[in-house]
Amino acid sequence: MKFGLDVATTEEWSDVGRLTELAVEAEAAGWDGFFPWDVLLTGDGGPVADPWLTLASVALATTRLRVGAMVTPLTRRLPWDVAKTVAELDQLSGGRMVLGVGLGSGDSEFTALGLPTDLRERADFVDESLAVIDALWSEGPARFVGRHYRIEGAQMAPKPRQRPRVPIWTAAGWPRRRPLRRAIDWDGVYLMTNNQETNQRLSPDEVAQAAAFVRTNRTVGGSFDIAANVSTLDHEDGGSAITAAMAAAGATWTMELTPTTYEKHLALVRRGPPRS
Repeated sequence: MKFGLDVATTEEWSDVGRLTELAVEAEAAGWDGFFPWDVLLTGDGGPVADPWLTLASVALATTRLRVGAMVTPLTRRLPWDVAKTVAELDQLSGGRMVLGVGLGSGDSEFTALGLPTDLRERADFVDESLAVIDALWSEGPARFVGRHYRIEGAQMAPKPRQRPRVPIWTAAGWPRRRPLRRAIDWDGVYLMTNNQETNQRLSPDEVAQAAAFVRTNRTVGGSFDIAANVSTLDHEDGGSAITAAMAAAGATWTMELTPTTYEKHLALVRRGPPRS
């Protein structure tokens, strides 16, 4: 089991310097991953830190933490720009990047930017974008022809330090199968916080069901990560019980949700991960 931090980039967390200091504290305390949000707009127009600038700063200030935005809605980013930025960040970090992607949360940001709100159309953008990114990270000229994107003989350098690619995790909700089917073609899944039918916090039993679905349906080789959200700051046992339950369910990462204030977040980080 590895221990990651879900890190807000809005309001109190909107300063890149402050986020970098939080990451330095996290590495010193023994956390394994630092994953800021990829948000562009908030409903009230509040301040937001750019995730890529944050990751660059964190990469330079740390040596061990896995890093990556969780998650990037590919509908509002051009895939070749994502491929280039993530490859450069992977080089800068010494091969510590994870690319987390998804459809995006809610419609307000997409409506404000004139982007598609239909989930099927957004899913189509995500699928094509991932194909383009993977092609650009591969050796030789990249070719892809889709409904939204077309590349012909494009070559991008430098490639990511990690080969064959930066691990790609896709967001998926349980018990919906379609997003999880997308994830199993790549390198990991970031399970959404709540059950998509009951809106209750995802339980270890439900994580186990999702993990069983992955084992049954995944046909490509290589390792596969399953990341599940937890919130252990106020647990009397420091979170050891829920961590053990998630590990037994098949999760390879727990992702600590951002607390309600920066001060609580700093306390969580300094406490360290709930290792048994």
